[in-house]
Amino acid sequence: MKFSYGISDFHELITQDYFYIDRSDRIPLIEEAGVHLLFLRPRRFGKTLLLSMLKNYYDIAKAGEFTQLFGNLNIGKNPTDLHNRFFVLKWDFSAVSSTGEPKEIQQALYRYVNGSIEDFALYYKNLLPIKIKIYPEDALASFQSLLLAVRQTSHKLYLLIDEYDNFANEVMMGSRKISQSRYKALVYGEGCLKSLFKVVKSATEGQGLTRSFITGVSPVVMSDITSGHNIAESIYLKPQFNDLCGFLETEIDHTLKSIVEKCGMSSDELAQALNMMKKYYNGYRFGHKSIGFIYNPTLAIYFMKSFQSDCEYPEEMLDENMAMDRGKITYISRLPQGGQVIVDALNDKKPLSLHRLSRRFGVEDMMNAVKDDVFMISLLYYFGVLTFGGRTKGGKHILKIPNLVVKRLYLERLSEILLPETNRNEASGIVENFYGTGDMKPVCDFIEQHCLKIYDNRDYRWANELTIKTIFLVLLFNDIFYITESENELERHYADMTMIVRPDMREYRLLDFLIEFKYVELAANELTGKMISQMTYEKLTALKPVKKKIAESKKMLEKYRRSLNSKHKEILNLRTFCVVAVGFDRLVWKEIK
Repeated sequence: MKFSYGISDFHELITQDYFYIDRSDRIPLIEEAGVHLLFLRPRRFGKTLLLSMLKNYYDIAKAGEFTQLFGNLNIGKNPTDLHNRFFVLKWDFSAVSSTGEPKEIQQALYRYVNGSIEDFALYYKNLLPIKIKIYPEDALASFQSLLLAVRQTSHKLYLLIDEYDNFANEVMMGSRKISQSRYKALVYGEGCLKSLFKVVKSATEGQGLTRSFITGVSPVVMSDITSGHNIAESIYLKPQFNDLCGFLETEIDHTLKSIVEKCGMSSDELAQALNMMKKYYNGYRFGHKSIGFIYNPTLAIYFMKSFQSDCEYPEEMLDENMAMDRGKITYISRLPQGGQVIVDALNDKKPLSLHRLSRRFGVEDMMNAVKDDVFMISLLYYFGVLTFGGRTKGGKHILKIPNLVVKRLYLERLSEILLPETNRNEASGIVENFYGTGDMKPVCDFIEQHCLKIYDNRDYRWANELTIKTIFLVLLFNDIFYITESENELERHYADMTMIVRPDMREYRLLDFLIEFKYVELAANELTGKMISQMTYEKLTALKPVKKKIAESKKMLEKYRRSLNSKHKEILNLRTFCVVAVGFDRLVWKEIK
């Protein structure tokens, strides 16, 4: 198989026989959904390829290639009446520079639009009866000239806009004071972006533009230009479009089987590879009524291309091209109470929830309004680092972290908060030693000295074993060596934290870990921070509430250990620990054998 990492040109994928998951059967659904559509998905989720597929399907100039491009796809067997019936104009706003003052950004936008219109004129020169005029200083006039030329034919215009909010978001995410003024200059009043969308809207009123499909990451920009473009129907939450971009598990399984056969691997190794991809890349559900989860397509291809090439997994499960998404988490964490939301997202026992997703908020909300949980949770959903995960007993929508590769981004941000750079080298050495020896004492000592006080001072709303577990996750998470999970289901119960060595890392001197966390509240046990800080470790361990927590953990850990060994066919070199936090001052640990 030829995997198409980084290639978003549908024509090239099909004609060069690259790997392609067919989504052409959704074209009738898209046509039925409306004529002017807005479809949101996180970055690097296949939106550009989707638009490229639509462009090739509807392009009048590609009529002679229809059988070659679509003959082997679902839509080729039963095409709609609209195939190859349109002039197609495509704008990709990720190509527009966001640097400089508002006037410079406007010039960059207009240069880009003019350039795309010039390309359009050249591409369709044999089908247009009149020449399109390009106005170097006025791209809106150039667009009007394009519409005039289209109206001289019997065909209409289909406008595709990719990453409609990209360069505006780049401006907005910059320096607060500067970016706010620049962004307002783009979308408020007669701002260039708003003016462009006003012209697009007017073009739908008998001027030749009859269909449009717009993609982006969030509804923020659309909210701000509503008066300029209030005709787009949102389809990104509709269940029939959940997997419009993204791969299904059956498709992943089918592809992995081919790779495993080529590599001469066993059925057990196939199951291991599928489990790896499921843990790290699956878990996205973009509509609360959608059935099933989908895989991130960019990460899936990144994995499968490496797997096929080397017959082994990529060492880094997080493709570095996706790592910039951590900046979105950083943005949220710096908002008032944003750090708490980041921590709460890691709480599997009490997940984030809301009654409804915010679908209308503009830059004023992002810059100036009080950032409540609904706002921040919604934004994390649009960024692709939270996804729908069912409902609470009270009927609220649960928003959860989709997979381990995204969880890593959260933990990296918390690491920056919890661990000053000067302490990270020390932490790294302690953790590496723990992986190979299971020496828990240095880990607990480090957390006592460097993490607990920082955590305690941050006004978190809960303080219990979940807090302690989060600190351990931050410190111990390593997706090169381990599949690390919290609340791993074992025998109808949930283990606090498991660290199972990746199948491809079993040849190295690495231990597997099962850890249970408990919390002893000081006031409820007539203890104070000063009292326990003066106790020896032995006296602390002998405290009645501590001994009780250890005893409770031991029973569960023995069951979990049997279950894990059975699940992994006793290949584990498993070390089992109970860690008890006494307030936010001391840690007691015990290995359960």
